Amino acid sequence: MAFKSQNHEGLIKLLQVSRETIYSLNIYEGLLLENNKKFNLISTSTENILKTRHILDSAQVIDFIDKNASSLIDLGSGAGFPGLIIAILAKDRKIHLKVKLIEKSPKKASFLREIVNYLNLNVEVLNINALTHAKKLEADLIVARAFKPLKIILQFLDKNTENWKKVFLFLGKTGQDELLQASKSWHIKYKQRMSVTSNDSIVIEINKLTKK
Repeated sequence: MAFKSQNHEGLIKLLQVSRETIYSLNIYEGLLLENNKKFNLISTSTENILKTRHILDSAQVIDFIDKNASSLIDLGSGAGFPGLIIAILAKDRKIHLKVKLIEKSPKKASFLREIVNYLNLNVEVLNINALTHAKKLEADLIVARAFKPLKIILQFLDKNTENWKKVFLFLGKTGQDELLQASKSWHIKYKQRMSVTSNDSIVIEINKLTKK
C-alpha cells in the first residue's frame, strides 16, 4: 500500500523525532483517511487539520512521560488518539512502553489492529466497553481524550484502576467547570497545562485521587 510522500519538516521540528517516525505517522495518517468513511474514525470536518487537531494534540503529553514508565492504557481510544500516537513516539524515544488501547467499536478496534500490525508497535487492542467490562486495570499511565465527562472518568479511575502513577486527561472548553465541580467530591492532586493546539482546552496530569 503506497502513500504520497509529504514534506514533514515542520512536524519533525515540532515533535523532535526521526524521519522514520514521521514516516510511521504518515502511514497512519494515510490509512486513517483512507478508511475514515468506512469506519467513521474522525469527523470529516477535521480531515484537513488532522496533524494539528489530532496528531499534535495527542503528542503533547509525550514530554511528561517518565522514561521508566512501562505500561499505558488508553480509555476509549477511537481512531488511536492519544494512545497510538504516544506508542509511536515512545518507540522513537526508546521508551519501552506496553500500550493497551481500549475501544468498544469493533470496526475501530479492527482499524487499530491493522495499524499496530503494519507499524509493528508494542500495542494490544482490547475490543471492550471500558466502563462496563474493564475491571481492575493496572498501568503506570492512563490516558483519555474525548472519552467521557470528567466526573465519570474519576469514578471509573477510583473503582476500576490500580497502582497508576499518572493520568493524563484532555479536557475541552468545559474543562475548568468540570474540575471545579469535581473538586467538591474529590481530592485531586494535579498539574494543569494549556493545550498546545487549542486556546480553550486544557490537559491535566493527575498524580493522586481520593474521595472526600
